[in-house]
Amino acid sequence: MGSYSAGEVVAAAAVSGAHYTALNLDQVDIKSSKLGEEQPTTSGMENGHHCPFVIGVAGGASSGKSTVCKMIIDQLCDHRVVVVTQESFYYGLSDEELVHVDDYNFDHPDAFNMDLLLSCLENLKHGRAVDIPDYNFKTHKSVPHARKVNPSDVIIMEGILLFHDSRVRDLMNMKIFVDTDADVRLTRRIRRDLEKGRVITSVLDQYSKFVKTAFEDFILPTKKYADIIIPRGANNNVAIDLIVQHIRTKLGQNDLCKIHPNLYVIQTTYQIRGMHTIIRDAATTTHDFIFYADRLIRLVVEHGLGHLPFKEKQVITPTGSVYTGVDFSKSLCGISVIRSGESMENALRACCKGIKIGKILIHREGDDGKQLIYHNLPKDIAKRHVLLLDPILGTGNSAVQAISLLLEKGVQEANIIFLNLISAPQGVHVVSKRFPRIKIVTSEIEQGLNDDFRVIPGMGEFGDRYFGTDDYQSSTPFFGDAKDRVVVRITDIANVACGISQ
Repeated sequence: MGSYSAGEVVAAAAVSGAHYTALNLDQVDIKSSKLGEEQPTTSGMENGHHCPFVIGVAGGASSGKSTVCKMIIDQLCDHRVVVVTQESFYYGLSDEELVHVDDYNFDHPDAFNMDLLLSCLENLKHGRAVDIPDYNFKTHKSVPHARKVNPSDVIIMEGILLFHDSRVRDLMNMKIFVDTDADVRLTRRIRRDLEKGRVITSVLDQYSKFVKTAFEDFILPTKKYADIIIPRGANNNVAIDLIVQHIRTKLGQNDLCKIHPNLYVIQTTYQIRGMHTIIRDAATTTHDFIFYADRLIRLVVEHGLGHLPFKEKQVITPTGSVYTGVDFSKSLCGISVIRSGESMENALRACCKGIKIGKILIHREGDDGKQLIYHNLPKDIAKRHVLLLDPILGTGNSAVQAISLLLEKGVQEANIIFLNLISAPQGVHVVSKRFPRIKIVTSEIEQGLNDDFRVIPGMGEFGDRYFGTDDYQSSTPFFGDAKDRVVVRITDIANVACGISQ
């Protein structure tokens, strides 16, 4: 594939259904929250709106960056995309520099106004429209405020030196380096410049004098910062398909978060994505499933604790200095929904020393998870913040039953934080509609439910996989009604293990 110009990429965004002005977000000036009140955490929310997904595409000149951007845009036709190119932020040349333009290095970091680029990116991330300059390569002058760009779902930034500035790198959700052979890049550059009317000797002189040196000194070293390296550039369709799939997953989570502001999806990294890949694999052994599930659960618990209120606290450091920090909430307990929720207890105990943990058992078969069978809760639970533990949010019926019980016991709805690993949109809708003031913290949003009300793609029966059992009830050596068998067994176990006596 040949390279596309920045203008062609922008045009492709419009043709494919991507827009620059479709999101008209109000510019909300949010004042800093006061200590002592609940503080915001990393939840995808910034200044009253959800952050866009920012993609940086870097690589050598003529490596196929613009083509990769166009392919991503084409596949994201159902989402709003904005394209910002680093070329727009070239400094205009002075009269003296114009006289010696052949000696000017356009591939050096100093050729770009990175402060202006950073400002534009920060404004877009915070929901504010920006004016992008336009650089004229014939006059070598920059026209300020040439193009207005409004916030959007996805921001794609493309340029040879995007990863060189750490301030810009830190604002990106995904960093892609297009890795193309030097001979291919040179061939494309010669063909492109000859079409612009340049002579081949001038093209080769510039390449050997500036382009090749700048690539080795400034561009290639930034490859180490990339999350994804695409060999062969735009010819690598498999890599681009995987990238688009990941972006769609994040956008789907953001769409649900826009509907339900009480939903918090933890920031996805490739480590988290990799752990999800392992525990979702049906071939994963019980040992590996437990190990990686525990790691994910710990991340969810830590994120959930970040939503608890805190107060300012000053301490004296070993150097005799005063450090102003915060003091955690002490009125806290955990409630696990038996039995899958018990898998999350160790992570909670590891984060909160001596925490009380209660139990709730809900019959999940035959009546769609609406029958409460057993509960053992702290006596003073009404005065506490509650972390409700259940790794899977499917239909939401069990969650509704558990939350209703907590409310009956006097717990304030706003004091409940529901922690789970994966959530189906249907369950999120059910719980949020019924209890709009509770917080739901999860690590990933699923596609939905199948005809059997199983989460898709899901990870199977979590309790069986975590505890290494095939059939929970069949292993219970009791007779009589099935419900009575479960009650007898759970009562014996829970009174010892639930931590109520702590």
